[in-house]
Amino acid sequence: MRSRERILEIARTHDPRALRLNDIAREAGVGIGTVYRHFPTARALVEALSVDSLARLEAAAEASIADADPASALRRFVCDAVALQLEDGGLEAVLTDLEQTDAAMHTECTAARAKVFDGYAAVLGRAQRADVARADLTPAQLRRLVCGIEHAVRLGSPDDRELLIDILLAGIRPAAVAAH
Repeated sequence: MRSRERILEIARTHDPRALRLNDIAREAGVGIGTVYRHFPTARALVEALSVDSLARLEAAAEASIADADPASALRRFVCDAVALQLEDGGLEAVLTDLEQTDAAMHTECTAARAKVFDGYAAVLGRAQRADVARADLTPAQLRRLVCGIEHAVRLGSPDDRELLIDILLAGIRPAAVAAH
């Protein structure tokens, strides 16, 4: 097995929010220089681990856009986004902590993230045009709200997920719609 794949395989068994490259090198049976050659920072390793999740999030946006009902599409996408972030503990940082990203170093993650951001914009824009989401909500704000739900579920109970998503969706409805 090639070193890069072995490093990724071992890293997948660790909490992405607490990766230590020295530990990964030791468990993968490679030198620390080999790890740094492929992943110069722990952030670069987290991004590499999240590329598959980003592709799944892009596919979730596309599936939601195909839903004929904009309200249903928005709910479906938010549910899928929260679920993916709960599965991939590093995805939140990859989606929100953009200052840490070196686009030249990890172009695959940067490209995948751009597609995800486009998906957020498309799903939200459609919901806004159908008057099921506030017109003043931005895609970046929606991404942060989804991250907040993910964080709240991690702090609480998995049983809270649906309730918290319901509260989020109720809160982003336009005032006239929310009053009914």
